[in-house]
Amino acid sequence: MSSTSLLSMRSSRVFSPRLRSNLFKPSIQIRTKATAPFRLPDPRNEPNPLYKRGSEERIKLEEALVKLRAQLPVQSDIIYDGKVQKSAQSWDQPLPAEHATVFTNYPLATREQIKDAIKGALEAKKDWEETPFVDRAAIFLKAAELVTGKYRHELIAATMLGQGKNIWQGEIDAAAELADFFRLNCNYAAEILEKQPTRGSDGMWSRLDYRPLEGFVYAISPFNFTAIGGNLISGPALLGNVVIWKPSPSNVYASSIVYKILLEAGLPPNVIQFVTGDPETINDIALSHRDFAGLNFIGSSDVFRSLYSKIGEGVGKKTYREFPRVVAETSGKNFHLVHPSADIPSAVNHTIRGSFEYQGQKCSATSRLYLPESRAEEFFTLLKAGVKDITIGNPDKNLEAFMGPVIHRRSFDKIKSIIDDCNNDPSLKLIAGGTTDDSVGFYVHPTVYQVDSADHKLFNEEIFGPVLSVYVYPDAEWSSTLKKVDQAGGGFALTGAVFAQDRRAIREAEDALRYSAGNFYINCKTTAALIGQQSFGGARASGTNDKAGSSDSLRRFTSPRLIKEEFFPQHGYTYPSNH
Repeated sequence: MSSTSLLSMRSSRVFSPRLRSNLFKPSIQIRTKATAPFRLPDPRNEPNPLYKRGSEERIKLEEALVKLRAQLPVQSDIIYDGKVQKSAQSWDQPLPAEHATVFTNYPLATREQIKDAIKGALEAKKDWEETPFVDRAAIFLKAAELVTGKYRHELIAATMLGQGKNIWQGEIDAAAELADFFRLNCNYAAEILEKQPTRGSDGMWSRLDYRPLEGFVYAISPFNFTAIGGNLISGPALLGNVVIWKPSPSNVYASSIVYKILLEAGLPPNVIQFVTGDPETINDIALSHRDFAGLNFIGSSDVFRSLYSKIGEGVGKKTYREFPRVVAETSGKNFHLVHPSADIPSAVNHTIRGSFEYQGQKCSATSRLYLPESRAEEFFTLLKAGVKDITIGNPDKNLEAFMGPVIHRRSFDKIKSIIDDCNNDPSLKLIAGGTTDDSVGFYVHPTVYQVDSADHKLFNEEIFGPVLSVYVYPDAEWSSTLKKVDQAGGGFALTGAVFAQDRRAIREAEDALRYSAGNFYINCKTTAALIGQQSFGGARASGTNDKAGSSDSLRRFTSPRLIKEEFFPQHGYTYPSNH
C-alpha cells in the first residue's frame, strides 16, 4: 500500500476502529516503510587530500600518529552483544617497522565465546532483516561520514603503524576506499532490490522478495586493507544478514576502529559480531554450525582451499540448513606485458608502482614482467634508476618514504628465503635489490631478477613481497609469448596489464589473455581498481570472481523469493486440449 493511500485513509471516517488498529500496527508500518519509494544519494568516490608537507591534513595526521605512538601498546577487543568481552588468553602484534615494540594486544576468543557470538547474531537476525532497507542504508552512510571526518586521521594512523603503510597508501585504503565501500554498497544493494519482473499476463502480478540468507555470514578479512573488512561485512549486512567478522591477526586494531564506528553510526548490537582469536578455532566452530549460510573471504588461495574443503565436508554430511554461499578473492601472480610499441617511460613508472607500492603486498601487485628484446635495455635503464631512488622507512618516522616494512616475521622469512635462493640461482640475473634487513623492522629492498626462461618458478610462485621477475622475449615471438603469459602465473588469474600503442597488438593481447586475469588493464598498472569504477575479482585459482565493488558480490548474499499473485478466480481445472 502506498504512503499516499495510507494518508488518505487516515483522513477518512469510513473504516472501523478495528481496521484502523490493524492497519497501523508496527509490523504494518515496518513493512510499509521497507517498501516505500526512496532514492539514495548519487554514488561518488571520496576525494583524496594530498598530504603535502605543512598542509592542514598532514598536520592532523602527524598529530594522530604521535598520539597513537604514545599509547602503544593499544588494546584490541572481542566485541559482541554490544560489549567488550574478556578472555584469559591473548596475542601480541608487533609493529612491522619495529618488531621489538608491541603495537596491539588482542584477546583470543574461547570456544564458548565464539558460540555465544553466533547465538547473539542469530537472535538479532529477525529484527535486523525486518528493519527497513532505508534505515539499514542510513547507518552505513553515516558511518562513511564518520570515516572521512571524525575518524579519518585516527584510522589512517592505525593502518600506517599496524600494517606498515605510508601516508598515501593509508589514505586511499583506510579513509577513501572504506568510505566508498560503505556508500556504494548501499547503491549496489538498492540496485538489487529494485530489480523486479517487468513482464506478466493480464490479471496477475509477479514480484521478487530479496530475503537475506537463512543463517549467518562468516566474514574473514585480510591484513593488507582496512577497507576490505568494511566491505566484507557491509554488503551482507545491508541486505539484512547478520555477520560474524574475524579480522586478520595482523589487522585487528584498525578493524576494531571500523567496528566501533559502525556502532556509533547506529548499527544494532549483534548484527555484526567482532571476534578475534585463533583462526583455526573460529573457523572450526563457524563452519561446523548448522546456521552457517555464507562465507565472504579475502586471503590466500591455500587458506581458501582449506575453508572450501571444510564447507564441502559439511555439505556432504548435511551439516547446514542450506547450501552455503561462498564468495572469495584470493592470490595472484600478476603480469605486465610490454609490446615493442609501448610508451616505455610510462610502462616503467606503472611497473614500479605496481610492484613496489605497499611492498608488493597487494593481491593485485605486479610480480612478473614480459619485455620485448628491442626495448629491454631502455626499460632496464629506467627501471634501475627508478628503483635506486625508492625511499624505504618507518611509516610514522619517515613520512616521505615510498616503501615500508612487510607485515610480520613469517612473511619476512618467506621472502628472504626466496631471495637467498634466487641470489644463488645461476639462471637468474639480479637487476636490483636482493637484500633484506630485519635488525629493527621487517624490511625487504625492492628486488628485480631477470630469468632466462618464462617457465622459471618465479613466474608461478606467489611471493607477496617486493620481488619482480622479468623475462625478455624476442620481438618476433610476441604472439607465442601471449601463450606463455596465459600458461604461467601459478594457475592464478587475478590481474594483468598490456602496454602498447599499437591497437592491433592491444586487441590480440586482450583476446589471447581473456582468461588470464579477472581484471585486465591497458596501459595501466595492475593495482588500479577504484570502487564504483572498476569492480574487482579474479578467476582460476584467484577466487570466485564475484566482483567486489559491484552488485554482483552482494547478490550472492540474498535468497530471492518469487511471489506471483493472481487477481481472478479459476473456474475450472481442465485445459482446452482436454476436450
